[in-house]
Amino acid sequence: MVENFLPKLSQNLLDVLNDEEFYDITIEVGKDPYVKIFRAHVVILYYRSPYLKRILSTNKKENDKTLAHIKLPNISPEIFQIILRYIYGGNVSLEECDALDIIKILGAASELSLHELVTYLQSLLVENKTKWIEEILILYIKQVLKTILSWNFKNIVLI
Repeated sequence: MVENFLPKLSQNLLDVLNDEEFYDITIEVGKDPYVKIFRAHVVILYYRSPYLKRILSTNKKENDKTLAHIKLPNISPEIFQIILRYIYGGNVSLEECDALDIIKILGAASELSLHELVTYLQSLLVENKTKWIEEILILYIKQVLKTILSWNFKNIVLI
């Protein structure tokens, strides 16, 4: 008989993520002025992300109790929070995400070589493509209109 204890394990690992006492790495994400520093655990990052594994392997710290630090400026703090919860807990919550957020999560997951999450998000986008393409087009059209409305038409000469 096999019993599934993965939900409890997932919750325990999320508790480890939220524990502020035993972390051994900080990760700085975002660009000024939207920078946030997250606390994490080298061993979990090493085994969950091939990209982070490469970084951590090349920057192995000496056993001098120095805290490791990584910078990921291409990922926003909000998106990295979702990614970090996936890395630790093995699940991702997208209920409050729109299509643009999901595309940003997909980009971050791809950058961090989180292949399982990339495949899932790609499938999700394909399955819901009509709805999300409409959302993206609406966002794009709004941005174009906003740009056009900000132009100064005084210097335009019509022939």
